Amino acid sequence: MATEPVEGPDPQPDDALIDAPPTRSPEQLQSALEALLLIADEPVSETALAAALNTPTGAVADALAELVRFYDETGRGFELRSVAGGWRYYTRDEHAELLSGYVLQGQQAKLSQAALETLAVIAYLQPVSRSRVSAVRGVSVDGVMRTLLARELIAEIGAEDSGATLFATTDYFLERMGLQSLDDLPELAPYLPEATELEAELGQLAVVPDPGTGEVPEPVEGPELDRDHQLDESGQEQRG
Repeated sequence: MATEPVEGPDPQPDDALIDAPPTRSPEQLQSALEALLLIADEPVSETALAAALNTPTGAVADALAELVRFYDETGRGFELRSVAGGWRYYTRDEHAELLSGYVLQGQQAKLSQAALETLAVIAYLQPVSRSRVSAVRGVSVDGVMRTLLARELIAEIGAEDSGATLFATTDYFLERMGLQSLDDLPELAPYLPEATELEAELGQLAVVPDPGTGEVPEPVEGPELDRDHQLDESGQEQRG
């Protein structure tokens, strides 16, 4: 009497490829990987490459490492990088000025200083609300946040209990920064305060009149903050 087969979890595609026999020579595998990665518009993981080539994941990893070594030794104008959990071709940094002039015809498509500062706050505090980013920077960040959202460097990922939208960086941010994960972000200098402490100190700068007397209280003495950005009487950011 036949028994019913025992159901279990379906094997993952990479499980079957780990010990599968190679179907291509190392040279053929490298050539195939080059073809796949040349048409990729985002980093491709080793698992996805192995599945596409029906090749063991270990063999793919070895072939990618060999390609990286070959491009470095032969001084090619491009390189193969591992970023954001995958692999993708990039032009080398020493050609950045040449390519910028050719592609952009002299125009620079860089983020403003305000956008870079806002992006840094989000990267280190995420998930974070728009109001908290404004509190840390000491200015309104509405326009800058719209720019970062449009460039897909940040995204909405949910909301706080209060209903405020939370923001975080994207995989595209990791890709553009050349990072594998947020763990690769450089550590803040030891002499800088923690982000929460800095936010609290900035909050003390907002002087509120006493509701009973209408008098402005004396500022609380504490460590002076070196602020590069101040607000004029109209509330606009001015550089000093």
